[in-house]
Amino acid sequence: MKKKLVFILCIVLTFYLVGCSKQSNNSEKLDVLTKTNEEIVDLAKGSTVNFYGYGGNEVMNKWFDTYVVSQMKQKYDINVKRVGMDIDNILNQLLSEKQAGSSKGNIDVIWINGENFKTAKENDLLFGPFTNKLSNYEKYVDKSSEDITTDFGTNVDSMEAPWGKSQFAMVTDTSKISSKINNTETLKKVIQENPGKFTYPSLPDFTGSAFVRNVIYDIVGYENVASLPEDKAKIKQVIQPAIDYLNEIKPYLWNKGKTYPATTSQLDNMFSDNETYFTMTYSPNQLMGRVANGEFSKNTKVIEFDKGNISNTHFLTIPKNSQNEAGAIVLIDYLMSIDAQGSKTEAKNWGDTTVLDMKKVPTEDKSKFKETIAIEKTVPELKAGLVPIIEKIWLEEVLEGEK
Repeated sequence: MKKKLVFILCIVLTFYLVGCSKQSNNSEKLDVLTKTNEEIVDLAKGSTVNFYGYGGNEVMNKWFDTYVVSQMKQKYDINVKRVGMDIDNILNQLLSEKQAGSSKGNIDVIWINGENFKTAKENDLLFGPFTNKLSNYEKYVDKSSEDITTDFGTNVDSMEAPWGKSQFAMVTDTSKISSKINNTETLKKVIQENPGKFTYPSLPDFTGSAFVRNVIYDIVGYENVASLPEDKAKIKQVIQPAIDYLNEIKPYLWNKGKTYPATTSQLDNMFSDNETYFTMTYSPNQLMGRVANGEFSKNTKVIEFDKGNISNTHFLTIPKNSQNEAGAIVLIDYLMSIDAQGSKTEAKNWGDTTVLDMKKVPTEDKSKFKETIAIEKTVPELKAGLVPIIEKIWLEEVLEGEK
């Protein structure tokens, strides 16, 4: 009987200790958010921060592994390890750890945006809100801007911090195309005058999808699409004029619209070889580097629509089961600094557009952003759930339509 009683007491004690441990972990995480910036920096000193995100951009990887890693070590005595991993695998890992009840993950910072942020937020995978602990966010970011407060239609709620911007733009060679292009009508005229010299990547390529949405915005109006429910029939009805336009230009496209480039990289090569007179990009700042190395013509120019070009923001967030929230906050804050933001705008480093509001950047620091190509008028992204529906409509009505 005594042995049985001792056994029961051991079980009760084990559950009690586990419960206390979980409460302790949670209180420690919350405690970070009660500390000052200086205290957080001190807490992070000597630690290691694991940064997870897309690893397919070798130029960006080199910049991060040399510039960012060395600066974090010199300035804060923090070791940063970058792990290239597809965002789907990152989210699957976090979901698996949550289901297993693991409060000790090995991911501290995630590069994320759009539907992936929505998934992480809805599944309670994120730590925060934490952006009020970022001094550079507080000083240099326009916190009221829609592309900072929302992420593909999902409210950010300070659960992620802006890191950079992607701005969609068509690109042409002005030695081949001299006509002004500022909307879909002028674009159509040029396409018809130069048959076979225009095309766009097949959806769901990220940039090709952005081109189709920009056409929709210009013809239908962003405001008429943004509030639509995730209902295929209703979306198709509203965007039909844009679908008609895409079918109207189809016979004048490269290969008469029978096929489309599979990727933006393929389209870039076609533009470089003069097979087309146009390409497209989500990173206008990278164009300078491609002109400098001779890949693109010196007459390369960005096209801006009067109603605006699509722009979206990519963010950084912290998983709920990070073991180094303090280090994560210090890294994210540094990545939003004038020095880091200015460095990454240089084409040789990355060519990524800054998230800082240039009106808030001191005059003496503006020269650090001299390579920035700014699109004057921008329009935000749609709700994440609308994008795959539009892509499916394009697939059925344009790609698989009358050939």
